[in-house]
Amino acid sequence: MAKIQLTINGENILADEGTSILEAARDTGIAIPHLCYMDNLPASGSCRLCVVEVEGARNLVTSCTTPVAAGMVINTASERVINARKSIIELLLSDHPLDCMTCEKSGRCDLEKYAYELGVAESRYDGARHSYPVEASNPFFVRDYNKCILCGRCVGACRHIQFIEAISFANRGFDCKIATAYDRPLKDSPCVFCGQCVESCPTGALMEKSRLGAGRTWEIEATPTVCSYCGVGCNIVLNTVNGNIVSASPLPEGGVNNGRLCVKGKFGWDYVHSPERLKTPLIRTGEKGEGKFRPASWEEALNIIAEKLSATKSSYGPDSIALLSSAKCTNEENYLMQKFARAVIGTNNIDHCARL
Repeated sequence: MAKIQLTINGENILADEGTSILEAARDTGIAIPHLCYMDNLPASGSCRLCVVEVEGARNLVTSCTTPVAAGMVINTASERVINARKSIIELLLSDHPLDCMTCEKSGRCDLEKYAYELGVAESRYDGARHSYPVEASNPFFVRDYNKCILCGRCVGACRHIQFIEAISFANRGFDCKIATAYDRPLKDSPCVFCGQCVESCPTGALMEKSRLGAGRTWEIEATPTVCSYCGVGCNIVLNTVNGNIVSASPLPEGGVNNGRLCVKGKFGWDYVHSPERLKTPLIRTGEKGEGKFRPASWEEALNIIAEKLSATKSSYGPDSIALLSSAKCTNEENYLMQKFARAVIGTNNIDHCARL
């Protein structure tokens, strides 16, 4: 791709032809505030927060939608630009709850971040404010329309990343909001509850129910791991507080799933803390195994399994034994299971809960 030369904040840089001003600035270490822009989504320029001053241009331009041009001279932090951004933040805050102290998104809310950086503590603009009821009819996350800034990132993620189109903009003007067709509950829409909208939301408008009251952002420890729900092996981040999982997120740079998760990977981790999970092997007491279960060590349990399998094979033959494997194992573990069945036991009686 051809390179072109331009100037950003007095610094001469080279950028790929066709890239946006925002991307070119980011590549040189210059951060431009933005709310509606998100990687892997078409730029819309709807929030206007990323405006910059381009020499020769009559008006400020949105850096996310404006491609660079040879010889372009750009100022990303002029007085005119800063004043425009402050006004934009004030307009957003004029119809936004100022409950940052108790908001679950505090500490990772983009609106809060830019208001802090620009020194905007309140809004000059008084007028009508929305008072929507919090929508919590689905089992996975809540939708608080009062905190929605209509950036459209959730709509873009649903349309261009998940290809579901369960939500879009509804109504016009002051009554505009993000909704399903006919404003029905999400459970009655094509939504597959992948959580892409929750991940893309820059404010507290969308929040996992498991996160509510579970700890502040700065208390969360993020641990990259691999999702164990199936053999795909999606890269996942488990967010924990005091050793308890409070939410799961896709790893943005994950090469397997490219920052995406299905409903199981995103919301189906609650079995981890189930009180019904076994923490140690259990062996039934009594000669014929008719007694109660007692805890045992892995060594004792595996020895009993080996003895029982050997005795059954000797008495009734290898085809008297069948093995069941699980989709929650890795592909490698399932491969070993079928090798154990065929090469060690000597039977083809093996099945899997996710076979097609």
